[in-house]
Amino acid sequence: MKTYRKLALLGVLAGLVGPVAAARAAERVTLRNGSALVCDHQKNLDGQVRLYLTSSDENYLDVAAADIVAVETVRSAVVLPSAAPEAGLSKAQTTPPVDIPALLHQVGAQHHLDPDLLASVVHAESDGRIHAISRTGARGLMQLMPATAKDLGVHDSFAAEQNIAGGTAYLDALLMYYHEDIALALAAYNAGPAAVDRYHGIPPYAETRRYVERVIHDFNQRKLREAQRQSKHAPWVSMAAVATAPAN
Repeated sequence: MKTYRKLALLGVLAGLVGPVAAARAAERVTLRNGSALVCDHQKNLDGQVRLYLTSSDENYLDVAAADIVAVETVRSAVVLPSAAPEAGLSKAQTTPPVDIPALLHQVGAQHHLDPDLLASVVHAESDGRIHAISRTGARGLMQLMPATAKDLGVHDSFAAEQNIAGGTAYLDALLMYYHEDIALALAAYNAGPAAVDRYHGIPPYAETRRYVERVIHDFNQRKLREAQRQSKHAPWVSMAAVATAPAN
């Protein structure tokens, strides 16, 4: 049986997205439930601690101060720029074709995440277009905002391996924080964890609800197709859906 999932740390991108140019300090926060997060910085609030996942003030998670059992300083990787194209040749001419499924399997294995889930996120975010740009400025396969990409160590959001590594690390941290609840993690990926925490669930945003439903439906369809392929050789394989979309 394949095992894809384990708790992982946000920001540990060394070895996933290429050579490391430098490192900066970050904080590893261990919670009473045994999980851990790597955050850029934190702020004490009234009985709570706000953990900022990046250097900006937009991506954060609130936890009870009593739930924090340890804080230690770690190093967060920063990625070197990609090599410049050869003189006289465009980037498109010097960049070899990208095997996106292979990248999803590679990065998914390193985070113990099902590559089918990552593929469904990529499909919903960019429809597999490496150079996709949203109306809000999100870029690449997993639609990273420039500030978030920078803080995740992604120098070039249009470099597929960097984009997938950064987006997967972020999704991994959200799944860990929301105790493997796929719907909540996806909602936070789309609308931000602050919105999910504010509404104590999937925010009442039509775009976010459609996004969560679309990703989960696509994920289920991928697993069903996989089960159907396996059933040709092992008829007893279950074809049950693997995730449940949120109720309207």
